[in-house]
Amino acid sequence: MIVLIALFGVSRYYSVKGDLVAARESVNAQWSKVDAALQQRADLIPNLVEAAQDFAGRESAVCHELADARAALARARTPQEEMAANDRLSTALSRLLLAAETYPRSKSNAKFLRFQDELADKWDRIAVERRKYNETLEHYNVEIQRFPANLVAGIAGFSRDDAYFPTGPDERAVPKGQF
Repeated sequence: MIVLIALFGVSRYYSVKGDLVAARESVNAQWSKVDAALQQRADLIPNLVEAAQDFAGRESAVCHELADARAALARARTPQEEMAANDRLSTALSRLLLAAETYPRSKSNAKFLRFQDELADKWDRIAVERRKYNETLEHYNVEIQRFPANLVAGIAGFSRDDAYFPTGPDERAVPKGQF
């Protein structure tokens, strides 16, 4: 009887641990999707800047800021670093697009408008992937707090992960076509 109870306990431990591993890997997989979406948007920057230069000349401060933000995104090693770099990149992009609005030719530059549409699509994808990442992370954090998973989590070294993407006022409602 004791052997059966011990066998059940060990079996349950490994079952719960497997569920926790799967939840943690889901977080990692979803982060990879966020990372890919951020990188795709960053890859559009040089083309967008080049298109903007066709009608706006060199907005050197904005171009420098964009280059620095892209470099910070490339150097980021943790979700928190990547989130901070993403915020810098979003701010720099907003400044570039705001500067472009002051040039009437920007509205008739097909190349710039095409990249602006692509940027809007990437922005939408980032928003979707960020939301899914936050939901996946929330699921993981809830799972490691439920009984008996909380016991297994403590023994197996699983800990809470608070690397949520913050949602600021500008991310809550990005009008279509802004980017």
